[in-house]
Amino acid sequence: MTSPTPPSAASTPPRAADATSAAARPRADWLALQPSEPVLAPALPIIDPHHHLWDRGGDRYLLDELLTDIGWADGAHAGHRVLATVYVECLWAWHADGPAALQPVGETAFVAAVADAAAARGPATPQVGAGIVGFADLLLGDAVEPVLQAHLVAGRGRFRGVRHAAGWDASDQVRNSHSNPPPGLYADVHFRAGFARLAPLGLSFEAWQYHPQLPEVTALARAFPDTAIVLNHLGGPLGIGPYAGQGEAVFARWRTDMAALAACPNVSVKLGGLGMRIGPFDFHRRPQPAGSAQLAQAWQPWVDHAIACFGAARCMFESNFPVDQASTGYTVLWNAFKRLAAAGSADEQAALLAGTARRVYRLDEV
Repeated sequence: MTSPTPPSAASTPPRAADATSAAARPRADWLALQPSEPVLAPALPIIDPHHHLWDRGGDRYLLDELLTDIGWADGAHAGHRVLATVYVECLWAWHADGPAALQPVGETAFVAAVADAAAARGPATPQVGAGIVGFADLLLGDAVEPVLQAHLVAGRGRFRGVRHAAGWDASDQVRNSHSNPPPGLYADVHFRAGFARLAPLGLSFEAWQYHPQLPEVTALARAFPDTAIVLNHLGGPLGIGPYAGQGEAVFARWRTDMAALAACPNVSVKLGGLGMRIGPFDFHRRPQPAGSAQLAQAWQPWVDHAIACFGAARCMFESNFPVDQASTGYTVLWNAFKRLAAAGSADEQAALLAGTARRVYRLDEV
C-alpha cells in the first residue's frame, strides 16, 4: 500500500526528507564493521516499546528483518531476551482509498496482521506488535472519535494510543515531522478537542517534537492531567542546522525543560532516539560503528538526567529501530542500555527494560 499525505497537512509539505526515509538507514557494509559483542545479562527480559515497520522503495524492514535484529531464529532467542514490542506509526500501509480521515487505520490493521504472523511462528517468538500506536488526525477535533474507534476495532485488542507528531523548527535545515505539523500544534484548539477524546477511550498519546518545543508538551500535560503522555526519543534533542556544534547549550536548555515536564505525573519518557542523524551525536559519521561502552558513555548524561527527573517507573528504553540503526546494531544498542541501567537497583533495571513499558502499554500478558 502507498502512504498518502495526512489530511490536515496536505498544504504544508515537508521541507526535507522524512526521518524514516531510506536516507536515514546505514550502509550494510558500514554496520558490518561494528565489533561483535556478547549479549550482556541475557536473562533480563526486555519489552521494546518503540519500533517501525515498512517497505519503501527497496528499503525493507518488516517482521523478518526485525526478528533477525532481535536475534530470534529457529524458535529460540540468540540475542537479547525481547519478550514483546510496541509498534509506533510511521505513515506506512495506510488504506489507499476511502475517507481520508480513516486511511491511517490501514496501518493498525497491517500491524495486527504482522502480530498474528509472529504468533504463528511459535510461543518462543517475541510478541511483535503486542501494542500498537497509530496516527489519527487530532486536528479533526471531536470528529476524530470514529477514527479512534476504527483503530480499536482494527487493532483487535492491541491498539493503545495515538501519535500526532509536532516536530517543527523555523530553520529550513531542520526537517519537520513526517505528519507535516504547523507550528504550535499542541496548543491548537482543534487539536486539543481531538486530544480530549483519547482518555475516555483508554488511549495514551505519544509526544514527538524537538527539544525547543518541550514547554509545549508541558503545557499540554498540565491541561490534560488525566491523559497519559509518552514523550518520544528523550524529548527530541537536535544537533543539526542552527543546533550543530551547540551541544552544551542544547543540553542546558533540554535539562531545564525536562525537569519542568517531569513535574507532570501523567508523562513518561522513552530513553532512546539518540542514534538518529538529527541528534547531537555523530556516531553515524564515524569510520566504523561504536561499541556499547562508547555509546553508553556518550549518552549517560542525558539518560541519567531523565531518570533522575522522572524516576525509573516512568522511563523505558526504546530501540527506535530501524531509524537508530543509522548509528548502531540492535544487540549493541541494548548492551548500551543495560550498561546505562546497571547503576540502578534490580527493580529499577527491570522497570527500565520492561516493567514501565508493560504498565504504560497495558501488556499484562507479556
